[in-house]
Amino acid sequence: MSDLIPTPRLNLRDFTPARVSLPKTGHSIVTTEVLNFQLAHAEARDAVHASFDLPAFERRLRDELPTLAEASIPVLQLQTNAPSRAAYLRQPILGRTLHPDSVAQLQPASPNLATDLAIVIADGLSALAIEHNAIPLLAHLLPQLLAAGWTIAPLTLVQQGRVGIGDPIGFHLGASLSLVLIGERPGLSSPDSLGAYLTWHPHPDRTDADRNCLSNIRDGGLSSKIAADRLLWYLQAARTRQITGTSLKEGSVELQATVTSAETNSANKV
Repeated sequence: MSDLIPTPRLNLRDFTPARVSLPKTGHSIVTTEVLNFQLAHAEARDAVHASFDLPAFERRLRDELPTLAEASIPVLQLQTNAPSRAAYLRQPILGRTLHPDSVAQLQPASPNLATDLAIVIADGLSALAIEHNAIPLLAHLLPQLLAAGWTIAPLTLVQQGRVGIGDPIGFHLGASLSLVLIGERPGLSSPDSLGAYLTWHPHPDRTDADRNCLSNIRDGGLSSKIAADRLLWYLQAARTRQITGTSLKEGSVELQATVTSAETNSANKV
């Protein structure tokens, strides 16, 4: 009689939407799974090529985020140097630089007008992610920032934008920090995943190593409320340390102590 104990077979599909433990019939994957894969692939392609309708999204912002009007935060529509979606996908550099007309839109706000934060919303590789997740995230984040006394630059909407577009926008707006909310590259189970990138002292010379990122903000991923709370922590830490990027790490005991001390001092002054 054998002493071997059989290993229970786990259904990994109960723990992840990833395509693991696919059922088979003979040597082939069952037809349902093949069709689901083709549907997911089509949804990912649609997300990449979807158009970001700036006027319609600005109307949604004003309707669904009354905080903007209450705090007198303007909304600006900007364009990068990418003349089309095809050019944007083939030449990423075009999505990181502002069209001259858009630079001119920012000029009146720049001279001697320092603000704490510039919030940039860009389509990136999934306008669907912006449509689904940007407003719920801001609905949690903006009231907390304003209650803590943060000054917010005009909120900017960017078509054909990459992560780096936050650098020239934040620089021209004279903001201490930039926060870019952008559609991430769609996966086969997440065509609407939102990313948030934070940069201290945004400038065109900044690199990706100068940023912090929260990823996978969506239903089924990082919820809007949890993402807003974590972003608020990062923003406060960045302002306290005057740094973002590889040196700013969540969970650092030293950093946590510094932020807590700064918050306590601020509360005592009030």
